[in-house]
Amino acid sequence: MKKYLSLLKNSKLFQGISEDELTSMLDCLSAVTRSYHKGENIFSRGERIDSVALLLEGCIHIQKEDYWGNLSILSEISEGEIFGEVYACLGSDELLNNAVAVKPSKVLFLDVKRILTMCPSACQFHGRLIRNLLTVLAQKNKMLTQKLEHMSKRTTREKLLSYLSEQSQRAGSPVFDIPFNRQQLADFLSVDRSAMSAELCRMRDEGILSFDRNHFVLK
Repeated sequence: MKKYLSLLKNSKLFQGISEDELTSMLDCLSAVTRSYHKGENIFSRGERIDSVALLLEGCIHIQKEDYWGNLSILSEISEGEIFGEVYACLGSDELLNNAVAVKPSKVLFLDVKRILTMCPSACQFHGRLIRNLLTVLAQKNKMLTQKLEHMSKRTTREKLLSYLSEQSQRAGSPVFDIPFNRQQLADFLSVDRSAMSAELCRMRDEGILSFDRNHFVLK
């Protein structure tokens, strides 16, 4: 775990906790690390989990698949981010979505009961860890609200402009990269890929934006 201490220290979950404190805290939280191949499920729909997962390497997509196999990407997990925390805290609820590795990935699992329960030694930074977890939950709730804003738009163009506007504001620039390829973006916005690509080309021809793969410029 030594090679990941810097990543963990800078993650939102362990914000304000030093590397030395992290080492002893990981033992307290029964930390376990596992590796996954591209396309492998970390969590699967229908299972129950009792651990919060933190991505050390790779990339994870939280995906929902309906009865007919139609796929929707709910969110992308980057290195240093946590996932599964809501269901881990609920405990008895079955997962409604899959967490899938979109490239070879390594994940750290932390026992949620040990996070939420102060250890017998009452380590100084356990309270900070709990506050950090609550902050992450609040931030993710905000992100889901933003996605609902995109999804509530009626047309493919409106959904695209809503999403690209948010990405531009997040980057603080009209020039930015998005984390999705075309199919992934279509799945994220729940639109047809061909229709979406055609709409992007129309907006480019109208001078609204320009793009090269996942690189965009709003005009």
